[in-house]
Amino acid sequence: MAFLDLSTADFRMTQTESLAWLLEELGRIEPRELLVPQDAERDSNWWRRQLSECRVQFLETESFDFTRAHKRLLDQFQVHSLEGFGVRNLPLAVSAAGAVLSYVQKTQQQAAEHIRRVIPYHRSDYMVIDEVTTRHLELFRSWHHGGRKATLVELLDQTVTAMGGRLLKVWMHYPLIQPEAIDVRQDAIVCFREHEAIRAQVRQELETVYDLERLNSRVAMGSATPRDLASLRKSLQSLPRLKYLLGSLGDRTLSELTDKLDPLEDVSLLLQEALVDNPPPNLAEGGVIRTGYDEELDRLLSLSRDAKKWIARLEADERQKTGITSLKVGYNKVFGYYLAVSKANLASVPDRYIRKQTLVNAERYITEELKEYETQVLTADERRIRLEGELFLALRAKVASQGERIQTTAAVIAELDVLAALAEVANHRNYCRPRIDDGAEIHIVEGRHPVVEAALPQGGFVPNDVHLDSVSQQVIIITGPNMAGKSTVLRQVALIVLMAQMGAPVPATSARIGVVDRIFTRVGATDELTRGRSTFMVEMQETAHILYQATDRSLVILDEIGRGTSTFDGLSIAWAVAEFLHDWQGKGIKTLFATHYHELTDLAATGSRLKNMNVAVKEWGDRIIFLRKLVEGGTNRSYGIQVARLAGLPTEVVERARQVLQHLEQETTDVEGLPRLARSSAGRQSEQLQLSLFQQSGQKLRRRLLNLELEEITPIEALNELARLRELFDEE
Repeated sequence: MAFLDLSTADFRMTQTESLAWLLEELGRIEPRELLVPQDAERDSNWWRRQLSECRVQFLETESFDFTRAHKRLLDQFQVHSLEGFGVRNLPLAVSAAGAVLSYVQKTQQQAAEHIRRVIPYHRSDYMVIDEVTTRHLELFRSWHHGGRKATLVELLDQTVTAMGGRLLKVWMHYPLIQPEAIDVRQDAIVCFREHEAIRAQVRQELETVYDLERLNSRVAMGSATPRDLASLRKSLQSLPRLKYLLGSLGDRTLSELTDKLDPLEDVSLLLQEALVDNPPPNLAEGGVIRTGYDEELDRLLSLSRDAKKWIARLEADERQKTGITSLKVGYNKVFGYYLAVSKANLASVPDRYIRKQTLVNAERYITEELKEYETQVLTADERRIRLEGELFLALRAKVASQGERIQTTAAVIAELDVLAALAEVANHRNYCRPRIDDGAEIHIVEGRHPVVEAALPQGGFVPNDVHLDSVSQQVIIITGPNMAGKSTVLRQVALIVLMAQMGAPVPATSARIGVVDRIFTRVGATDELTRGRSTFMVEMQETAHILYQATDRSLVILDEIGRGTSTFDGLSIAWAVAEFLHDWQGKGIKTLFATHYHELTDLAATGSRLKNMNVAVKEWGDRIIFLRKLVEGGTNRSYGIQVARLAGLPTEVVERARQVLQHLEQETTDVEGLPRLARSSAGRQSEQLQLSLFQQSGQKLRRRLLNLELEEITPIEALNELARLRELFDEE
């Protein structure tokens, strides 16, 4: 697979044998167009179902031919070998990349010269976060709000450039798994945190930098306008100051970035000399090139600008030479420029005047000098605009020739922006630097959910400690009532691990994270009726995916597995899933498992690496107070009725629920032999009152009652019969 963002020249490729991972990767990339070989067109409906919002294009299979693709890449990058790009063992990726370039050249009708490199990457280079986990953790899109609001990206994105904003999303999509690489990012962020004044100045300079990646692409594609070049010039003017500020920090990582930061002073100077300060939005209006840049253009500009002055001077000179004080220089669209002389002064007209038009009261003349000037003036604007266009195109071509330098600088700017932004967030939110290693532990002290904490007043979030390892607590079963904060704890652990492996500070007092290869989540479900999948089916499919894909280096987050079916079915499935994760290949998988099935706490008796914890509450009469604190041990109460009361259910419903709960907990029928969920006789309306005498054990009573002839019995006989029935009832 290869993908390209033509607007930024971001060109990447990868190769895998896993179709599932390929689909996950497409979910992360969210392409607008998907190019597929024509011989796969028979599967077109399948592709369109997988990527419903993406246009699927089928290219001729020859476009994916390896030999053609390899040559196309060599030509694009103007090299003799692709060895330096690290694509030796990626033949399928090379074929895909060649097809992408073929499509671009065909649709754009030109070579995309700004695409100067392709970056290969491998699944094993990064933590894998699939589309389901991305959605469950609300990294980029909120379930409730439907947009960026209340998401992790909204919280972390304090970048001030468009390039930095895009790179931050890449870091979130692809957290690192090499502790050394993570430490490099962390070192730079710590440096920015420690030098707050310089960080503020760096961010101030970055704010003046436009989207260099897209400007560079427009320049290379020949679509950059005069204002685009002016934006580029303004951006480049900030680079020397930025380089100076970074040089004063002394951090190794930032020093390496500073060395890569090309201030492009020659390009900046060229644009400063060539472009006016505020060019028009397009070339057609003219007025783009600065005075002094080109002599011929200056002369043409002078002709256009000074025409009135020249006419006034000519008129004064001719009056003086001829003595005709009423002589005037005029202009109309038919005859052009002329000298107007009244009939009374015709005798004073010199021989060098050439008659052009006779009027009733005057004659109109021209001279060779006026005729020559007319030619110059009338064509000056046209020639000026044409020349200015040529000069602008030449200027744009000169800038395009430096595109690789601009692209490199843009990448440095983006990285600096993200590092400074994460430092800004960390200082503002009091985050800590996590310790990253290759161990198997996740140890978080006073961890907080970054997004929830940000939405609460300062100090309003209750932090929690979480410890996972491969020895004593690899699987943690978390019980507690709804609204107590179980799901928040689950998500905050996942988010802290993700942020740590991005290289970012994390919301905790301290944290030690053994690198995780994947984060899996199953934290809520919705129907997918259009795809024929119920809530429970979605839940089971997502759980199956986790059980097949997770490894001993993964982190699994499960919330309420089995709730979409009957109690016994759900409990059985939840139990089996927890056992599977604990026993996986004799190693187990680090898991946080929140549940209302209190029976799962019994697993701790047999699971050596399984621990019970619960989110504490305090009872106050018939009310509860949520403490939001994760404590050791399980709980056998869900406090559902109290939560229902807090949610505003009618009082009579809440009270009736208490009665039903009592019957369920007693596990017996009532005194009347009715099912224990039925109302007691005291709770029925009088018109509903009737004795339940028709149980299996009361067959004699039933037969005797049926044999009574009510039409013939007297009141006295009825009373006697009632007494006998009472005796029979007591016997049974």
